[in-house]
Amino acid sequence: MNQRIIILLCAALALGSVGTLTAAEKGDAIPDCTVASTGEATNFNLKQFQGKVLYIDFWASWCSHCAQSFPFLNTLNHEFKDRGLQVIAINLDENLADAQDFLAKYPPNFMVAVDAKQQCATDFGVKAMPSSYLVDRKGHIRHIHIGFRAGEAEELKALVEQLLAEH
Repeated sequence: MNQRIIILLCAALALGSVGTLTAAEKGDAIPDCTVASTGEATNFNLKQFQGKVLYIDFWASWCSHCAQSFPFLNTLNHEFKDRGLQVIAINLDENLADAQDFLAKYPPNFMVAVDAKQQCATDFGVKAMPSSYLVDRKGHIRHIHIGFRAGEAEELKALVEQLLAEH
């Protein structure tokens, strides 16, 4: 009986570590994933933005913290897009109408995309909403942030400014 428990625990640990290996971590290159733009109904790959600082934000319409983060993302985009920042908010709703209703309430002035198959979210290892990834100009993840509280905005803004200052 003890041997069976040990085998099950080892299998569980092995499976857990496999999941961890696939999640994007600080210092990793961003995953090679493609999402669909909501505006033009075209697909694009996140790697095509190499050379820009990326603020990639995974969100869903049911997420109350996402509603709080959208005004912050609008401010970031407005202040820094001319310096090389690309804000991309990737929606994970199963029902696109829910996302459209959210966007009508919280209009974005930044790029919004849809990850219908949630493959990109899986590749990044998204665990909660919102999950944000700051990516440097070389395409490496430099900061991962889970959730959003208004008090964190200044720290996130400072991290964006730091990455924009790097060449």
